[in-house]
Amino acid sequence: MIEPRRPRFRPLRVPRGERAAVQRTRGIYILPNLITTASLFFGFFAIVQAMNGMFETAAAAIFVSMVLDSLDGRVARMTNTQSSFGEQYDSLSDMVSFGAAPALIVYEWALQGLGKWGWLAAFVYVAGAALRLARFNANLGVVDKRYFQGLPSPAAAALVAGLVWVATDLRQTNWITSTGRDLAPLAWVITVYAGLTMVSSAPFYSFKDINLKKAMPFFATLPLVFAFVLVSSDPPSVLFLLFVAYGVSGYAVWAWRWRQGRALPWREKADAAAAAREGPATGLRDPAERAPDGAPAPERDRDPAPPRDS
Repeated sequence: MIEPRRPRFRPLRVPRGERAAVQRTRGIYILPNLITTASLFFGFFAIVQAMNGMFETAAAAIFVSMVLDSLDGRVARMTNTQSSFGEQYDSLSDMVSFGAAPALIVYEWALQGLGKWGWLAAFVYVAGAALRLARFNANLGVVDKRYFQGLPSPAAAALVAGLVWVATDLRQTNWITSTGRDLAPLAWVITVYAGLTMVSSAPFYSFKDINLKKAMPFFATLPLVFAFVLVSSDPPSVLFLLFVAYGVSGYAVWAWRWRQGRALPWREKADAAAAAREGPATGLRDPAERAPDGAPAPERDRDPAPPRDS
């Protein structure tokens, strides 16, 4: 008996261009991930300096990490080098630089003398940062890009580390004589406030709708020059006051939208997306009730208009 010939399977050949695209997805992009690594380095450097009692240097390192963290995403978008690996790596770096590092700095500086209430406040901050980053990654395509849902972790880190920096600087310049242990109640309140605000639903402006590539008039450079001069005059005090104002701005916007009867930005976006999926309403009860020759139906056949939101 002659066995039937088995079909021969030829290996699937991938075109050269598609093959190169597959190989690129397996690698990582150097430039944005290098900036993320630098941000992670300064976060770890802040932890080391806090353990050595160099609190001013540790707080300044948090702000340097903030600047680098704001650059890696923009560089990735400008060079078209976004990747899922970069997003996850950036979140892990933020957890170290803006979650664990500020909590350890403020604990070593002031909260250690409060006993269990001190390390519990530090844990509330760390847990808030972790939950904030997890929610941000899960709601990446839902939240309105113009607003953050909750206080962003870099701003929360600037709020906590800024207190350490400005108090240390004012003590060195003989403006105050209070030590970190003397300011422990204030540090406890700010740490818990930052941790809880990160997981709140207060809308904080993200500044992502500002187009840096757009041409602007010459006189628009004057406020930028004034801002640089103002920050350079006293970096600890000015930066701390700016982030205090930003840290309460979300609740101010929330209260204003509540008084206006408007929903939160991401809820407005979800409602608009749901309305777009449903499609435009015809306004007629039954297609068979349409008037002949495309004439509009009588008013009695039309559905009543929905009530307007106040």
